[in-house]
Amino acid sequence: MAKVNTVKKKNYLLIIGAVITALMFLIVIIGQFYTPYDPNFMDQNARLDGPSLAHIMGTDNFGRDIFSRVIEGSGTTLGIAILVIIIGASIGIIIGAFSGYYGGVFDNVLMRICDVITAFPSIMLALVIIAILSPSEKNVIWCLSILFIPSFARVTRSEMVKQRSQNYVKLAHLMGASNLRIIFRHILPNMIPVLLPTITIGFNNAVLAEASMSFLGVGVSANEASLGRMLSESQNFLVGGAPWYALCVGFAIVLLILGLSLLGEGLQQRRRNQ
Repeated sequence: MAKVNTVKKKNYLLIIGAVITALMFLIVIIGQFYTPYDPNFMDQNARLDGPSLAHIMGTDNFGRDIFSRVIEGSGTTLGIAILVIIIGASIGIIIGAFSGYYGGVFDNVLMRICDVITAFPSIMLALVIIAILSPSEKNVIWCLSILFIPSFARVTRSEMVKQRSQNYVKLAHLMGASNLRIIFRHILPNMIPVLLPTITIGFNNAVLAEASMSFLGVGVSANEASLGRMLSESQNFLVGGAPWYALCVGFAIVLLILGLSLLGEGLQQRRRNQ
């Protein structure tokens, strides 16, 4: 009976995480076509207005509607995180798949390269790379993508080592299937239950990394709305009579991170119960 209750609890984590994440994505998608106000419109007569029916999250120091900017900023952050995961996961999974399948010197070289990348603190390394390349959305995407490659490569390699000794792989060899076909048509599809939680957690980390870099001023350009940059700008008004600015932006970041964290944890727990 205790085991059944545990399973139900784990399923609730997955459901809550999926609902929160889906809600945030829905708001962002709708925001691509409609926002209550132009996120960049400055109304000097409405500077630092508190939350009201006209502006449910209030306005910032330039008179811009915070809710509209939070929607646009969430879209920017999610867009960057999606591209980072697509690039980082694709390269990392391919590297890990070949490394785990072939092994030997090839495996050692690739894993040592991953060790070099992970030897440095991620944010510090990202700041150094961005400082060299100059801050821009494109450079942030490529920088974070490189930093996320090792984590996907290691997970894929570990699972590939387990899968390559399975009977279905040996049978594919006996039937004359090529190594590439075995990797991409047989083994990788069977690794989806393992890779899906890793991708979800990686997406969560990408959102947090982008927000952190924008908060430090090395993310997207200043004329683009970003949750991290908005949170940084709101610090000056946290005690100066406009606490809603930081609280509303911070709540959006926490809600987004919470939803993705619960979703990733729920997927991991669901896999362990299977």
